[in-house]
Amino acid sequence: MTRVKRGNVARKRRKKILKLAKGFKGSHSTLFRTAKQQVLKALRYSYVGRKNKKRDYRRLWITRINAAVHSYGINYSQFICDLKNAQIALNRKMLAQLAVVDKLAFESIIKLTSS
Repeated sequence: MTRVKRGNVARKRRKKILKLAKGFKGSHSTLFRTAKQQVLKALRYSYVGRKNKKRDYRRLWITRINAAVHSYGINYSQFICDLKNAQIALNRKMLAQLAVVDKLAFESIIKLTSS
């Protein structure tokens, strides 16, 4: 049975982990064992963060629409209900963008829903 030298494979594996740990503080970026733990934790957090980002943006859009609609004396839920009844198919992202950038277009949408 011949001897198997794992030096090349092991070094590549360690370098890959240490490359992912670049920027971590202290020994978390230099020592392999702690770096491996921190990389696994960071990857878990980044997975969760990608899901949370969608929630956070939707919450932001709703807040912006609510603030814009309140200046016309309507609340958010009534506005969304009126949009559905008027069969205007604009998502919250587009509505929030209109509320911030193009106030005239947003006002015309409000007039369409209230009539």
